[in-house]
Amino acid sequence: MQISRSFLSHPALKTATLLAVSALALSACTNASETGTTGAASASGSAAASFDPSTVKKDDALAAMVPEAIKSKGTLTVGSDTSYAPAEFLGTDGQTPVGYDVDLAKAIAATLGLKAQVQTAEFTGILPALGPKYDLGISSFTINPERLAAVNMVSYFNAGTGWAVQKGNPKKVSLDDLCGKSVGVQTGTVQEDPDVSGRNKKCTAEGKQPINVVTLKNQTDITTRLVNGSIDAMAADSPIIGYALTQTNGQIEKLGDVYDAAPQGIAVAKSDKALADVIQKTVTKMMEDGSYKKILEGWGVADGAITKSAVNPAATS
Repeated sequence: MQISRSFLSHPALKTATLLAVSALALSACTNASETGTTGAASASGSAAASFDPSTVKKDDALAAMVPEAIKSKGTLTVGSDTSYAPAEFLGTDGQTPVGYDVDLAKAIAATLGLKAQVQTAEFTGILPALGPKYDLGISSFTINPERLAAVNMVSYFNAGTGWAVQKGNPKKVSLDDLCGKSVGVQTGTVQEDPDVSGRNKKCTAEGKQPINVVTLKNQTDITTRLVNGSIDAMAADSPIIGYALTQTNGQIEKLGDVYDAAPQGIAVAKSDKALADVIQKTVTKMMEDGSYKKILEGWGVADGAITKSAVNPAATS
């Protein structure tokens, strides 16, 4: 059970840990704000202002557990692909990262007596840069066995795969038979492979028209194409589909139910289990004091809340 922003293993790159991490990132998924012509680029003022993560108070006991290298610089550097609203995307100025993942990063940092420095990054480049460049990777990463073999992951959210079509479903799209339809998915996501690719194989095996799979780097562009009718349907993480529905002025609608719900995790370098433990304890504290739920509620994604955070929880392939 995986969702967008999971990655697929690359057999040719299994000979070294660094190469394994790179392979994992190259086939990763999740990432994108609904910006551009769909009108989703703007950060919802009410949502963004509903809870201020800077109001989170420092926890001295947890702050004392922060590695000295991070403590001395006073910042928690976070890599995030800011193109995946409402999780992580750029605000109205086109420069400032916003979203529930960004707010969670800020709250985690505040709890530890630090300032969060969320840096926009290519999704495929975040995991290989953990340690040297980023302290954490917070970018809707699905927890799966391949990632767990390469990095530490702290669970913090649940999401599944959702679908959307144009309002009224004029192309008569059915999830039971996508053969001959044009489907948009973000490059590297589990929606691309194995989901839609598997459906496509079934079409060809049955002698039907193949699915026209449109893979694009940014979810933004996929949503735009669905709105203008150049694709028939799109698949993405359930929070992203939900947000796109609210930001496209009723031009698209949900298709079917969410499926394959799976946990997402905050990524930490494999060599830094101590930091992963601190992050897990911090997320747990935020769950207990209510700040975690308030952040998710502010962005309308509280249905993805989990009740227990864990370091490297078991995951299915």
